[in-house]
Amino acid sequence: MAISSSSPSSGDWSLASFLSCRKPHKTLKLQSSFSIPTWNVRAFQVINSSSCPSPILEDQASTNLPDTEVDLKFQELQIPDAEDSLNEFLCGLFHDPETEAMGYEQYAKAKKVANFRPNKSTLEHATRLVISCIRARKFKIARTLLEVFKSDGDVALSAFNSTMRGYNELHMYKSTISVFEKMISAGIGPDSGCYCRIMEAYFRKGDYRKVVELFQELKSEKLDLTPLSTQFLFKSLSKLGKPVEALEIFRSMSKEGISLDSSKIYSVLISSFATIREVKVAEELFKEAETKKMLRDPTVFLRLITMYVEEGLVDKTIEVVKVMKGANIRVSDNICCAVVSGFSRKSGLLTAAKVFEDLILMGCQAGQVTYASIINVYCRLGLHSKAEMVFKEMEAKGFDKCVVAYSSMVAMYGKTGRPRDAMKLVAKMKERGCKPNVWIYNSLMDMHGRDNNMRQVAKLWSEMKRRKVSPDKVSYTTVIGAYNKAGDFDMCLRYYNEYRTHGGALDKAMAGMMVGVFSKSGRVDELVKLLRDMKEERTGLDVRLYRSALNALADSGMEMQVKWFQSSFEVT
Repeated sequence: MAISSSSPSSGDWSLASFLSCRKPHKTLKLQSSFSIPTWNVRAFQVINSSSCPSPILEDQASTNLPDTEVDLKFQELQIPDAEDSLNEFLCGLFHDPETEAMGYEQYAKAKKVANFRPNKSTLEHATRLVISCIRARKFKIARTLLEVFKSDGDVALSAFNSTMRGYNELHMYKSTISVFEKMISAGIGPDSGCYCRIMEAYFRKGDYRKVVELFQELKSEKLDLTPLSTQFLFKSLSKLGKPVEALEIFRSMSKEGISLDSSKIYSVLISSFATIREVKVAEELFKEAETKKMLRDPTVFLRLITMYVEEGLVDKTIEVVKVMKGANIRVSDNICCAVVSGFSRKSGLLTAAKVFEDLILMGCQAGQVTYASIINVYCRLGLHSKAEMVFKEMEAKGFDKCVVAYSSMVAMYGKTGRPRDAMKLVAKMKERGCKPNVWIYNSLMDMHGRDNNMRQVAKLWSEMKRRKVSPDKVSYTTVIGAYNKAGDFDMCLRYYNEYRTHGGALDKAMAGMMVGVFSKSGRVDELVKLLRDMKEERTGLDVRLYRSALNALADSGMEMQVKWFQSSFEVT
Protein backbone atom coordinates (compact mmCIF):
# COMPACT_ATOMS: atom_id res chain seq x y z
CA MET A 1 0.00 0.00 0.00
CA ALA A 2 1.33 3.48 -0.79
CA ILE A 3 0.76 6.46 1.44
CA SER A 4 0.44 9.92 -0.06
CA SER A 5 -0.46 13.25 1.42
CA SER A 6 -1.50 16.67 0.35
CA SER A 7 1.21 19.24 -0.13
CA PRO A 8 2.40 20.42 3.25
CA SER A 9 2.78 24.01 4.24
CA SER A 10 6.20 25.60 4.11
CA GLY A 11 6.73 25.08 7.83
CA ASP A 12 5.64 21.43 7.62
CA TRP A 13 7.75 20.75 4.57
CA SER A 14 10.86 22.19 6.27
CA LEU A 15 10.34 19.86 9.20
CA ALA A 16 9.76 16.88 6.93
CA SER A 17 12.84 17.73 4.88
CA PHE A 18 14.96 18.06 8.02
CA LEU A 19 13.80 14.75 9.45
CA SER A 20 14.08 12.91 6.15
CA CYS A 21 17.70 14.00 5.76
CA ARG A 22 18.77 12.50 9.07
CA LYS A 23 18.93 8.96 7.67
CA PRO A 24 18.94 7.48 4.15
CA HIS A 25 15.52 6.51 2.80
CA LYS A 26 14.59 2.96 3.67
CA THR A 27 11.53 0.78 3.38
CA LEU A 28 9.00 2.05 5.89
CA LYS A 29 8.57 -0.12 8.97
CA LEU A 30 6.39 1.12 11.78
CA GLN A 31 8.01 0.34 15.14
CA SER A 32 4.72 -0.25 16.86
CA SER A 33 2.65 -3.24 17.86
CA PHE A 34 -0.36 -1.55 16.25
CA SER A 35 -1.78 -2.63 12.92
CA ILE A 36 -4.93 -1.30 11.31
CA PRO A 37 -7.61 -4.00 11.59
CA THR A 38 -9.81 -4.50 8.54
CA TRP A 39 -12.92 -3.72 10.52
CA ASN A 40 -11.47 -0.33 11.42
CA VAL A 41 -10.45 0.76 7.96
CA ARG A 42 -13.67 2.66 7.40
CA ALA A 43 -12.53 5.07 10.09
CA PHE A 44 -10.03 6.45 7.60
CA GLN A 45 -10.99 8.18 4.38
CA VAL A 46 -8.68 7.51 1.49
CA ILE A 47 -7.62 10.78 -0.06
CA ASN A 48 -5.38 11.25 -3.08
CA SER A 49 -5.67 14.98 -3.30
CA SER A 50 -2.17 15.50 -4.55
CA SER A 51 0.17 13.65 -6.83
CA CYS A 52 3.13 14.97 -4.80
CA PRO A 53 4.50 12.18 -2.61
CA SER A 54 5.35 12.69 1.05
CA PRO A 55 8.84 14.25 1.40
CA ILE A 56 10.00 11.39 3.61
CA LEU A 57 8.43 8.41 1.83
CA GLU A 58 9.06 6.65 -1.44
CA ASP A 59 6.72 4.41 -3.41
CA GLN A 60 8.47 1.26 -2.26
CA ALA A 61 7.53 2.04 1.36
CA SER A 62 4.28 0.18 0.97
CA THR A 63 4.96 -3.41 1.75
CA ASN A 64 4.32 -3.36 5.48
CA LEU A 65 0.98 -1.52 5.61
CA PRO A 66 -2.56 -2.81 4.94
CA ASP A 67 -3.73 -2.88 1.35
CA THR A 68 -5.96 0.16 1.85
CA GLU A 69 -4.21 3.49 1.12
CA VAL A 70 -4.55 6.02 3.94
CA ASP A 71 -3.87 9.72 4.06
CA LEU A 72 -5.24 10.16 7.56
CA LYS A 73 -7.28 13.20 6.63
CA PHE A 74 -10.15 12.22 8.89
CA GLN A 75 -13.63 13.55 8.33
CA GLU A 76 -15.64 11.02 10.36
CA LEU A 77 -14.93 8.60 13.17
CA GLN A 78 -17.85 6.20 12.82
CA ILE A 79 -16.52 3.45 15.09
CA PRO A 80 -16.46 4.00 18.87
CA ASP A 81 -12.88 2.78 19.45
CA ALA A 82 -11.39 4.37 16.31
CA GLU A 83 -10.01 7.25 18.40
CA ASP A 84 -7.79 4.91 20.40
CA SER A 85 -6.66 3.19 17.22
CA LEU A 86 -5.78 6.54 15.64
CA ASN A 87 -3.76 7.61 18.67
CA GLU A 88 -1.88 4.33 18.59
CA PHE A 89 -1.26 4.66 14.85
CA LEU A 90 0.10 8.21 15.24
CA CYS A 91 2.38 7.06 18.06
CA GLY A 92 3.69 4.38 15.72
CA LEU A 93 4.58 7.05 13.15
CA PHE A 94 6.19 9.27 15.79
CA HIS A 95 8.19 6.38 17.22
CA ASP A 96 10.12 5.73 13.98
CA PRO A 97 12.64 8.47 13.05
CA GLU A 98 11.93 7.78 9.38
CA THR A 99 8.21 8.51 9.70
CA GLU A 100 7.94 11.05 12.53
CA ALA A 101 7.64 13.92 10.03
CA MET A 102 4.65 12.22 8.44
CA GLY A 103 3.32 11.67 11.94
CA TYR A 104 3.36 15.42 12.50
CA GLU A 105 1.59 16.02 9.17
CA GLN A 106 -1.11 13.47 9.98
CA TYR A 107 -1.46 14.78 13.52
CA ALA A 108 -2.13 18.27 12.14
CA LYS A 109 -4.85 16.87 9.87
CA ALA A 110 -6.35 14.71 12.60
CA LYS A 111 -6.70 17.78 14.83
CA LYS A 112 -9.16 19.24 12.31
CA VAL A 113 -11.60 16.43 13.05
CA ALA A 114 -13.99 17.49 15.80
CA ASN A 115 -14.23 14.08 17.50
CA PHE A 116 -10.50 13.44 17.68
CA ARG A 117 -8.81 13.84 21.10
CA PRO A 118 -5.08 13.10 21.29
CA ASN A 119 -4.09 11.08 24.33
CA LYS A 120 -1.09 11.71 26.57
CA SER A 121 1.27 9.49 24.57
CA THR A 122 0.37 11.21 21.29
CA LEU A 123 0.94 14.65 22.80
CA GLU A 124 4.31 13.60 24.18
CA HIS A 125 5.42 12.32 20.79
CA ALA A 126 4.20 15.45 19.00
CA THR A 127 6.02 17.86 21.29
CA ARG A 128 9.14 15.71 21.13
CA LEU A 129 9.60 16.98 17.58
CA VAL A 130 10.36 20.46 18.94
CA ILE A 131 13.18 19.33 21.17
CA SER A 132 14.53 17.11 18.36
CA CYS A 133 14.83 20.18 16.15
CA ILE A 134 16.55 22.17 18.89
CA ARG A 135 19.06 19.40 19.58
CA ALA A 136 19.81 19.30 15.84
CA ARG A 137 20.31 23.11 15.90
CA LYS A 138 17.33 23.60 13.56
CA PHE A 139 16.10 26.61 15.53
CA LYS A 140 14.02 28.16 12.74
CA ILE A 141 12.02 24.96 12.34
CA ALA A 142 11.61 24.75 16.13
CA ARG A 143 10.22 28.29 16.18
CA THR A 144 7.81 27.42 13.36
CA LEU A 145 6.58 24.36 15.24
CA LEU A 146 6.15 26.40 18.41
CA GLU A 147 4.02 28.92 16.55
CA VAL A 148 1.84 26.06 15.29
CA PHE A 149 1.51 24.47 18.72
CA LYS A 150 0.93 27.81 20.45
CA SER A 151 -2.73 27.88 19.42
CA ASP A 152 -3.26 24.18 20.18
CA GLY A 153 -4.62 24.00 23.72
CA ASP A 154 -3.86 20.29 24.04
CA VAL A 155 -0.20 20.55 23.25
CA ALA A 156 0.91 24.18 23.78
CA LEU A 157 2.04 23.85 27.39
CA SER A 158 4.03 20.68 26.73
CA ALA A 159 5.58 22.20 23.59
CA PHE A 160 6.82 25.30 25.44
CA ASN A 161 8.18 23.14 28.26
CA SER A 162 10.07 20.94 25.77
CA THR A 163 11.43 23.98 23.96
CA MET A 164 12.82 25.53 27.13
CA ARG A 165 14.33 22.21 28.17
CA GLY A 166 16.03 21.89 24.77
CA TYR A 167 17.54 25.38 24.98
CA ASN A 168 18.76 24.75 28.53
CA GLU A 169 20.49 21.56 27.40
CA LEU A 170 22.41 23.65 24.85
CA HIS A 171 23.14 26.36 27.48
CA MET A 172 21.11 28.85 25.41
CA TYR A 173 19.58 30.48 28.45
CA LYS A 174 18.64 33.74 26.72
CA SER A 175 16.53 31.73 24.28
CA THR A 176 14.85 29.95 27.20
CA ILE A 177 13.94 33.31 28.74
CA SER A 178 12.63 34.55 25.38
CA VAL A 179 10.42 31.45 24.99
CA PHE A 180 9.06 31.87 28.52
CA GLU A 181 8.18 35.52 27.83
CA LYS A 182 6.46 34.49 24.57
CA MET A 183 4.52 31.86 26.50
CA ILE A 184 3.27 34.42 29.03
CA SER A 185 2.34 36.93 26.30
CA ALA A 186 0.34 34.18 24.54
CA GLY A 187 -1.72 33.72 27.70
CA ILE A 188 -0.43 30.21 28.39
CA GLY A 189 -0.07 29.61 32.11
CA PRO A 190 3.22 27.86 32.98
CA ASP A 191 3.15 24.69 35.04
CA SER A 192 5.72 23.49 37.60
CA GLY A 193 7.95 22.08 34.85
CA CYS A 194 8.07 25.37 32.98
CA TYR A 195 8.98 27.22 36.18
CA CYS A 196 11.85 24.76 36.70
CA ARG A 197 13.18 25.49 33.21
CA ILE A 198 13.05 29.26 33.57
CA MET A 199 14.50 29.17 37.09
CA GLU A 200 17.40 27.10 35.78
CA ALA A 201 17.99 29.60 32.96
CA TYR A 202 18.14 32.58 35.32
CA PHE A 203 20.30 30.65 37.79
CA ARG A 204 22.85 29.77 35.11
CA LYS A 205 22.94 33.42 34.02
CA GLY A 206 23.67 34.46 37.61
CA ASP A 207 20.39 36.35 38.19
CA TYR A 208 19.71 34.78 41.59
CA ARG A 209 17.19 37.42 42.70
CA LYS A 210 15.02 36.59 39.69
CA VAL A 211 15.13 32.91 40.65
CA VAL A 212 13.80 33.76 44.11
CA GLU A 213 11.06 35.93 42.57
CA LEU A 214 10.03 33.11 40.22
CA PHE A 215 9.85 30.65 43.10
CA GLN A 216 7.59 33.02 45.04
CA GLU A 217 5.42 33.34 41.93
CA LEU A 218 5.33 29.55 41.59
CA LYS A 219 4.22 29.22 45.20
CA SER A 220 1.58 31.95 44.87
CA GLU A 221 0.07 30.09 41.88
CA LYS A 222 -0.30 27.07 44.23
CA LEU A 223 1.53 24.80 41.82
CA ASP A 224 3.47 21.76 42.94
CA LEU A 225 6.92 22.52 44.33
CA THR A 226 9.29 20.10 42.66
CA PRO A 227 12.65 19.01 44.14
CA LEU A 228 14.43 20.75 41.25
CA SER A 229 12.71 24.11 41.77
CA THR A 230 13.49 24.05 45.51
CA GLN A 231 17.14 23.23 44.75
CA PHE A 232 17.44 26.33 42.56
CA LEU A 233 15.82 28.39 45.33
CA PHE A 234 18.27 27.25 48.01
CA LYS A 235 21.27 27.58 45.72
CA SER A 236 20.20 31.11 44.78
CA LEU A 237 19.71 32.15 48.41
CA SER A 238 23.17 30.74 49.14
CA LYS A 239 24.68 32.74 46.28
CA LEU A 240 22.92 35.86 47.58
CA GLY A 241 24.52 35.36 51.00
CA LYS A 242 21.24 34.45 52.70
CA PRO A 243 21.85 31.00 54.23
CA VAL A 244 19.82 31.84 57.36
CA GLU A 245 16.75 32.63 55.26
CA ALA A 246 17.34 29.42 53.27
CA LEU A 247 17.49 27.39 56.47
CA GLU A 248 14.23 28.90 57.73
CA ILE A 249 12.46 28.05 54.46
CA PHE A 250 13.87 24.51 54.59
CA ARG A 251 12.55 23.98 58.12
CA SER A 252 9.15 25.39 57.14
CA MET A 253 8.86 23.19 54.03
CA SER A 254 9.88 20.11 55.98
CA LYS A 255 7.10 20.75 58.52
CA GLU A 256 4.58 21.20 55.69
CA GLY A 257 5.58 17.82 54.27
CA ILE A 258 6.72 19.24 50.93
CA SER A 259 8.71 16.75 48.84
CA LEU A 260 12.37 17.80 48.85
CA ASP A 261 15.66 16.36 47.69
CA SER A 262 17.01 16.73 51.22
CA SER A 263 20.44 15.33 50.41
CA LYS A 264 21.20 18.12 47.93
CA ILE A 265 19.61 20.80 50.10
CA TYR A 266 21.68 19.74 53.11
CA SER A 267 24.72 19.94 50.84
CA VAL A 268 23.86 23.54 49.87
CA LEU A 269 23.08 24.64 53.42
CA ILE A 270 26.14 23.05 55.07
CA SER A 271 28.44 24.45 52.37
CA SER A 272 26.90 27.92 52.77
CA PHE A 273 27.37 28.07 56.54
CA ALA A 274 30.86 26.54 56.30
CA THR A 275 31.86 29.20 53.76
CA ILE A 276 30.88 32.06 56.10
CA ARG A 277 32.56 30.24 59.04
CA GLU A 278 29.35 29.69 61.01
CA VAL A 279 30.91 26.65 62.68
CA LYS A 280 28.11 25.85 65.14
CA VAL A 281 25.27 25.89 62.58
CA ALA A 282 27.34 23.98 60.01
CA GLU A 283 28.16 21.32 62.61
CA GLU A 284 24.50 20.94 63.65
CA LEU A 285 23.36 20.53 60.06
CA PHE A 286 26.20 18.09 59.38
CA LYS A 287 25.26 15.89 62.34
CA GLU A 288 21.56 16.08 61.40
CA ALA A 289 22.33 15.03 57.81
CA GLU A 290 24.63 12.26 59.03
CA THR A 291 21.88 10.87 61.26
CA LYS A 292 19.46 10.86 58.32
CA LYS A 293 22.14 9.34 56.05
CA MET A 294 21.90 12.32 53.72
CA LEU A 295 25.63 12.95 53.29
CA ARG A 296 26.56 11.92 49.76
CA ASP A 297 28.26 14.95 48.21
CA PRO A 298 32.10 15.05 48.62
CA THR A 299 31.96 18.84 48.17
CA VAL A 300 30.25 19.18 51.56
CA PHE A 301 33.12 17.41 53.29
CA LEU A 302 35.67 19.56 51.48
CA ARG A 303 33.89 22.75 52.61
CA LEU A 304 33.71 21.54 56.21
CA ILE A 305 37.36 20.51 56.18
CA THR A 306 38.35 23.90 54.77
CA MET A 307 36.36 25.58 57.55
CA TYR A 308 38.03 23.52 60.29
CA VAL A 309 41.49 24.05 58.75
CA GLU A 310 40.94 27.82 58.72
CA GLU A 311 39.88 27.62 62.35
CA GLY A 312 42.91 25.45 63.18
CA LEU A 313 40.75 22.59 64.49
CA VAL A 314 42.82 19.48 63.74
CA ASP A 315 40.68 16.98 65.68
CA LYS A 316 37.46 18.18 64.01
CA THR A 317 39.10 17.82 60.61
CA ILE A 318 40.09 14.23 61.32
CA GLU A 319 36.52 13.51 62.53
CA VAL A 320 35.10 14.66 59.19
CA VAL A 321 37.50 12.36 57.35
CA LYS A 322 36.40 9.48 59.59
CA VAL A 323 32.75 10.18 58.73
CA MET A 324 33.67 10.04 55.05
CA LYS A 325 35.36 6.69 55.51
CA GLY A 326 32.36 5.39 57.48
CA ALA A 327 29.96 6.48 54.74
CA ASN A 328 32.12 4.78 52.08
CA ILE A 329 32.82 8.13 50.45
CA ARG A 330 36.25 8.26 48.85
CA VAL A 331 38.66 10.70 50.47
CA SER A 332 39.99 12.28 47.30
CA ASP A 333 43.46 13.62 46.62
CA ASN A 334 42.04 17.15 46.63
CA ILE A 335 40.67 16.69 50.16
CA CYS A 336 43.95 15.24 51.48
CA CYS A 337 45.86 18.09 49.88
CA ALA A 338 43.47 20.68 51.34
CA VAL A 339 44.14 19.26 54.80
CA VAL A 340 47.95 19.14 54.45
CA SER A 341 48.48 22.46 52.69
CA GLY A 342 45.84 24.18 54.84
CA PHE A 343 47.43 23.19 58.15
CA SER A 344 50.86 23.97 56.71
CA ARG A 345 49.68 27.52 56.10
CA LYS A 346 47.56 28.04 59.20
CA SER A 347 49.10 25.90 61.95
CA GLY A 348 52.67 25.23 60.88
CA LEU A 349 54.71 22.59 59.11
CA LEU A 350 54.90 20.13 62.02
CA THR A 351 51.11 20.06 62.34
CA ALA A 352 50.77 19.47 58.60
CA ALA A 353 53.24 16.56 58.74
CA LYS A 354 51.40 14.98 61.66
CA VAL A 355 48.01 15.32 59.99
CA PHE A 356 49.36 13.71 56.81
CA GLU A 357 50.64 10.73 58.77
CA ASP A 358 47.25 10.43 60.54
CA LEU A 359 45.48 10.39 57.17
CA ILE A 360 47.72 7.60 55.89
CA LEU A 361 47.09 5.55 59.07
CA MET A 362 43.35 5.92 58.45
CA GLY A 363 43.77 4.32 55.03
CA CYS A 364 43.57 7.46 52.91
CA GLN A 365 45.41 7.25 49.59
CA ALA A 366 47.59 10.23 48.68
CA GLY A 367 47.63 11.37 45.07
CA GLN A 368 50.03 13.51 43.10
CA VAL A 369 48.89 16.83 44.59
CA THR A 370 49.07 15.58 48.20
CA TYR A 371 52.49 14.01 47.60
CA ALA A 372 53.79 17.29 46.20
CA SER A 373 52.48 19.19 49.26
CA ILE A 374 53.96 16.84 51.88
CA ILE A 375 57.33 16.65 50.06
CA ASN A 376 57.49 20.43 50.25
CA VAL A 377 56.62 20.29 53.96
CA TYR A 378 59.34 17.72 54.70
CA CYS A 379 61.91 19.69 52.69
CA ARG A 380 61.13 22.90 54.58
CA LEU A 381 61.32 21.04 57.90
CA GLY A 382 64.73 19.68 56.98
CA LEU A 383 63.44 16.10 57.06
CA HIS A 384 65.32 15.26 53.88
CA SER A 385 65.30 11.48 54.25
CA LYS A 386 61.49 11.50 54.64
CA ALA A 387 61.17 13.76 51.62
CA GLU A 388 63.24 11.36 49.52
CA MET A 389 61.29 8.35 50.79
CA VAL A 390 57.92 9.93 49.93
CA PHE A 391 59.25 11.05 46.53
CA LYS A 392 60.29 7.47 45.69
CA GLU A 393 56.89 6.20 46.85
CA MET A 394 55.27 8.79 44.60
CA GLU A 395 57.35 7.65 41.61
CA ALA A 396 56.50 4.00 42.32
CA LYS A 397 52.79 4.83 42.08
CA GLY A 398 53.31 6.35 38.63
CA PHE A 399 53.21 10.03 39.62
CA ASP A 400 56.49 10.85 37.89
CA LYS A 401 55.60 14.03 36.02
CA CYS A 402 54.85 16.42 38.90
CA VAL A 403 56.90 19.60 38.34
CA VAL A 404 56.12 20.93 41.85
CA ALA A 405 57.57 17.82 43.51
CA TYR A 406 60.67 17.97 41.31
CA SER A 407 61.10 21.64 42.21
CA SER A 408 61.02 20.88 45.94
CA MET A 409 63.53 18.05 45.59
CA VAL A 410 65.93 20.09 43.43
CA ALA A 411 65.79 22.98 45.92
CA MET A 412 66.47 20.54 48.77
CA TYR A 413 69.51 19.09 46.98
CA GLY A 414 70.78 22.61 46.41
CA LYS A 415 70.48 23.59 50.07
CA THR A 416 72.20 20.40 51.22
CA GLY A 417 75.12 20.85 48.80
CA ARG A 418 74.20 18.01 46.44
CA PRO A 419 74.32 19.62 42.96
CA ARG A 420 75.10 16.30 41.25
CA ASP A 421 71.97 14.67 42.67
CA ALA A 422 69.99 17.71 41.56
CA MET A 423 71.33 17.51 37.99
CA LYS A 424 70.64 13.74 37.85
CA LEU A 425 67.07 14.32 38.97
CA VAL A 426 66.55 17.05 36.35
CA ALA A 427 67.98 14.73 33.65
CA LYS A 428 65.55 11.99 34.74
CA MET A 429 62.76 14.54 34.70
CA LYS A 430 63.54 15.50 31.08
CA GLU A 431 63.68 11.82 30.05
CA ARG A 432 60.13 11.40 31.36
CA GLY A 433 58.92 14.26 29.19
CA CYS A 434 58.50 16.69 32.09
CA LYS A 435 59.78 20.20 31.32
CA PRO A 436 61.71 22.07 34.04
CA ASN A 437 60.07 25.32 35.13
CA VAL A 438 61.61 28.61 36.23
CA TRP A 439 61.77 27.50 39.89
CA ILE A 440 63.97 24.54 38.98
CA TYR A 441 66.30 26.69 36.88
CA ASN A 442 66.54 29.23 39.70
CA SER A 443 67.51 26.50 42.19
CA LEU A 444 70.13 25.06 39.84
CA MET A 445 71.69 28.47 39.09
CA ASP A 446 71.73 29.30 42.80
CA MET A 447 73.54 26.08 43.81
CA HIS A 448 76.10 26.40 40.99
CA GLY A 449 76.57 30.11 41.73
CA ARG A 450 77.40 29.35 45.35
CA ASP A 451 80.03 26.89 44.07
CA ASN A 452 81.43 29.59 41.72
CA ASN A 453 80.66 27.35 38.75
CA MET A 454 79.88 30.26 36.43
CA ARG A 455 80.17 28.13 33.31
CA GLN A 456 77.24 26.01 34.49
CA VAL A 457 75.29 29.13 35.48
CA ALA A 458 75.72 30.58 31.98
CA LYS A 459 74.77 27.24 30.43
CA LEU A 460 71.58 27.01 32.50
CA TRP A 461 70.61 30.58 31.60
CA SER A 462 71.05 29.83 27.89
CA GLU A 463 69.06 26.60 28.19
CA MET A 464 66.27 28.42 29.98
CA LYS A 465 66.05 31.00 27.19
CA ARG A 466 66.26 28.29 24.51
CA ARG A 467 63.38 26.40 26.09
CA LYS A 468 61.42 29.68 26.24
CA VAL A 469 61.15 29.64 30.03
CA SER A 470 60.78 33.30 30.99
CA PRO A 471 63.12 34.37 33.83
CA ASP A 472 61.45 36.03 36.81
CA LYS A 473 62.76 38.45 39.42
CA VAL A 474 64.34 35.62 41.40
CA SER A 475 66.16 34.44 38.25
CA TYR A 476 67.78 37.85 37.74
CA THR A 477 68.60 38.25 41.45
CA THR A 478 70.18 34.78 41.47
CA VAL A 479 72.33 35.26 38.36
CA ILE A 480 73.43 38.76 39.39
CA GLY A 481 74.29 37.43 42.85
CA ALA A 482 76.36 34.64 41.30
CA TYR A 483 78.38 37.04 39.12
CA ASN A 484 78.73 39.48 42.03
CA LYS A 485 80.25 36.71 44.14
CA ALA A 486 82.60 35.86 41.25
CA GLY A 487 83.62 39.55 40.99
CA ASP A 488 82.35 39.95 37.41
CA PHE A 489 80.64 43.34 37.83
CA ASP A 490 80.27 43.91 34.08
CA MET A 491 78.03 40.81 33.81
CA CYS A 492 76.10 42.05 36.86
CA LEU A 493 75.43 45.34 35.11
CA ARG A 494 74.42 43.54 31.88
CA TYR A 495 71.79 41.39 33.60
CA TYR A 496 70.58 44.33 35.70
CA ASN A 497 70.04 46.48 32.59
CA GLU A 498 68.20 43.61 30.90
CA TYR A 499 65.99 43.24 33.98
CA ARG A 500 65.11 46.94 34.06
CA THR A 501 64.57 47.06 30.28
CA HIS A 502 61.95 44.36 30.63
CA GLY A 503 60.10 46.40 33.28
CA GLY A 504 61.54 44.77 36.39
CA ALA A 505 60.77 46.60 39.65
CA LEU A 506 63.30 47.39 42.37
CA ASP A 507 62.75 45.43 45.54
CA LYS A 508 65.12 45.39 48.53
CA ALA A 509 66.96 42.28 47.33
CA MET A 510 67.72 43.59 43.84
CA ALA A 511 68.41 47.16 45.00
CA GLY A 512 70.66 46.00 47.82
CA MET A 513 72.66 43.78 45.49
CA MET A 514 73.17 46.54 42.92
CA VAL A 515 74.16 49.09 45.61
CA GLY A 516 76.92 46.67 46.57
CA VAL A 517 77.93 46.11 42.92
CA PHE A 518 78.15 49.83 42.12
CA SER A 519 79.89 50.62 45.40
CA LYS A 520 82.55 47.91 45.00
CA SER A 521 83.14 48.71 41.31
CA GLY A 522 83.33 52.48 41.84
CA ARG A 523 80.42 53.24 39.50
CA VAL A 524 79.23 56.31 41.34
CA ASP A 525 77.06 57.72 38.57
CA GLU A 526 75.18 54.43 38.22
CA LEU A 527 74.86 54.34 42.02
CA VAL A 528 73.32 57.83 42.11
CA LYS A 529 70.86 56.87 39.35
CA LEU A 530 69.98 53.69 41.22
CA LEU A 531 69.36 55.65 44.42
CA ARG A 532 67.09 58.10 42.59
CA ASP A 533 65.14 55.19 41.10
CA MET A 534 64.85 53.68 44.55
CA LYS A 535 63.46 56.93 45.94
CA GLU A 536 60.87 57.13 43.14
CA GLU A 537 59.82 53.51 43.68
CA ARG A 538 59.98 53.89 47.49
CA THR A 539 62.49 51.10 48.02
CA GLY A 540 64.12 51.15 51.46
CA LEU A 541 67.67 50.26 52.56
CA ASP A 542 68.84 48.23 55.51
CA VAL A 543 71.74 49.35 57.75
CA ARG A 544 74.46 47.54 55.82
CA LEU A 545 73.42 48.85 52.40
CA TYR A 546 72.77 52.32 53.74
CA ARG A 547 76.33 52.53 55.04
CA SER A 548 77.73 51.00 51.86
CA ALA A 549 76.00 53.57 49.64
CA LEU A 550 76.90 56.47 51.98
CA ASN A 551 80.58 55.46 52.11
CA ALA A 552 80.75 55.11 48.32
CA LEU A 553 79.38 58.64 47.83
CA ALA A 554 81.62 60.11 50.53
CA ASP A 555 84.76 58.42 49.15
CA SER A 556 84.01 59.96 45.77
CA GLY A 557 83.87 63.47 47.28
CA MET A 558 80.25 64.00 46.27
CA GLU A 559 79.16 66.17 49.21
CA MET A 560 75.90 67.34 47.66
CA GLN A 561 74.86 63.79 46.85
CA VAL A 562 75.76 62.74 50.39
CA LYS A 563 73.45 65.41 51.85
CA TRP A 564 70.68 64.46 49.39
CA PHE A 565 71.12 60.79 50.27
CA GLN A 566 70.95 61.42 54.01
CA SER A 567 67.81 63.53 53.68
CA SER A 568 66.10 61.12 51.26
CA PHE A 569 66.68 57.72 52.89
CA GLU A 570 66.15 56.26 56.30
CA VAL A 571 67.43 52.95 57.57
CA THR A 572 64.66 50.31 57.47
